[in-house]
Amino acid sequence: MTALSIEGAWEVTPLQRGDERGVFMEWYRFDRLAETVGHPLRLAQANFSTSAQGVVRGIHFADVPPGQGKYVSCVRGAVLDVVVDLRVGSPTFGTWDAVRLDDIDRKSVYISEGLGHGFCALTDGATVAYLCSEAYAPLREHSIQPFDPDLAIEWPVETPILSSRDETAPSLAEAHAAGLLPDHRACREFTADNTSAYARRAR
Repeated sequence: MTALSIEGAWEVTPLQRGDERGVFMEWYRFDRLAETVGHPLRLAQANFSTSAQGVVRGIHFADVPPGQGKYVSCVRGAVLDVVVDLRVGSPTFGTWDAVRLDDIDRKSVYISEGLGHGFCALTDGATVAYLCSEAYAPLREHSIQPFDPDLAIEWPVETPILSSRDETAPSLAEAHAAGLLPDHRACREFTADNTSAYARRAR
C-alpha cells in the first residue's frame, strides 16, 4: 500500500500471478490493510456501478461518525478515481489526489471515513466495485459539486455526464457554511477508536 498525498487515503497495487489459464490475485486482504491503516475494513455493504464513458460520479461523503470507509476497484474498463479532503481543520483541506484504476494493473484505493470520493469513467462500461464500512444511509450522505472551481479537479472529460444530485450539489464553500463537512479532529478520533478496538480484539 502506498499513501496518497491526503492523510487517510492509500493506493493498493496487487501482485498478479498469470499463466496460460489466466490471472489470480488477492483483491483484498484485511490483515494487510490493518497493518497499514491500523484496523481492517468493516465490511457492511458491497456495491457495483457501471458507467458510460464520460460519466462523473461524486464527490460523495458521509457524516462522521460513523462515516463510510471505502475500498474501491475497477473490475472492467478504466476510471480516474479521485479523493478529496473535506475534513475541516485538515492540513490538506480542499485538496485532491487521483489514481487511475483499471482492469490491467488492477489497483484499488482505500479511503478513510470523512474523505470525499468520486470518479470519471474513462471507458464505456467502466465497472467499479466498492467495499464499504457502513451501509448506505441517505440522511447521512452528502455531495459536493465535482466541478467546483475552488476544488479545481482536473477531470479528463470535455462533456461530463452527471446525475441531477451531483449537478446541483453545493460547492465546498457552501457545504462548509452549512456545517455539512466532517471535522478533521473527529475523523482522527474515530479512526483511533477503531484502531484501539482492533488492537484489543487481536490480543
